[in-house]
Amino acid sequence: MRELLDQIEIWINSGQSVALATVIKTWGSSPRPVGAGLAVTVDGGMVGSVSGGCVEGAVIDASLEVLKSGEPTRLHFGVADSEAWEIGLACGGEIEVFVRVFSRLQLETWKRALQTEQTFYSALLVSGPEKLLGKELILLEDGNILGGDFPISQQQSIVKAAGEVTTGGKSSSQTIETDKLGELFLYRVQIKPTLIIVGGVHIAVPLVSLAEIVGFEVIVIDPRRLFGTEERFPAVKQILSEWPEKAFNKIRINQSTAIVMLTHDPKIDDPALKIALNSSAFYIGALGSKKTHKKRVGRLTADGVEIEKLNLIHAPIGLDLGGGSPEEIALAIIAEVIKVWNSVNH
Repeated sequence: MRELLDQIEIWINSGQSVALATVIKTWGSSPRPVGAGLAVTVDGGMVGSVSGGCVEGAVIDASLEVLKSGEPTRLHFGVADSEAWEIGLACGGEIEVFVRVFSRLQLETWKRALQTEQTFYSALLVSGPEKLLGKELILLEDGNILGGDFPISQQQSIVKAAGEVTTGGKSSSQTIETDKLGELFLYRVQIKPTLIIVGGVHIAVPLVSLAEIVGFEVIVIDPRRLFGTEERFPAVKQILSEWPEKAFNKIRINQSTAIVMLTHDPKIDDPALKIALNSSAFYIGALGSKKTHKKRVGRLTADGVEIEKLNLIHAPIGLDLGGGSPEEIALAIIAEVIKVWNSVNH
């Protein structure tokens, strides 16, 4: 959903109405996950996907009908349905899709939620009173509510129903029943992950590109000014040409942060590791062979770092893909970061 908002905003600002189709349930080997979205305009504009192409045509047709009527609809596609075979859902799975008009108010509520830089849940009514279908409430991780278009009188009922799912912040998106309203789709929106790269070395160049492709914001730290330059890293969020102790004071590290050390220089990597190991970063990795890492552990142990914390370091860094070029090492690193990220968020 996050990746659709920029285009949706362009459409809405130009005066176009937008239908948003959202996958709210899946069974078996469904082609797209719960929460996947497809936005459609009446003149044929389209962004996103709910099935990787299998049932897109039928969902687009339904979206155009929703734009005409203004009434939300709920669709089901499965291998047992002759229609599903006709339109191509032959992957062995089933999906349920909810289609609604996505209003400017809902767009602004999503933008406000994303600006808080915290995990949140979208609570969308997909079954219940007709006048409330398609309305949405945003539940922030800190307990605050962004009202969206739900009546205030109904908001506490939604908060109560969602409480068991949202408490703890690691439950998957799902539909739940409420006592009074009907069925809610709770969609968990994780804060966009950040990759902090300590060392603007040759490997960092392809690593930045790969990280950005898969949705990470990237920060590069390197006190050596020739390494951390905009020419080398034109698209990164932030370049800090400072020593780690000073640079990390300018960065917010949270459970959506991965930190990798690439310099091979103990004067840079070791102080950065001490900071990382005392943070809530979900991934910490350090470049170097087993021999190099053994020496690193010896230095940090002598400096008072507990072995339990040192065991959190992924070293040698990255999945063992058998490659040795900078591009292959970068791929191995981002693959391991993604693997850990998915393991802590599902």
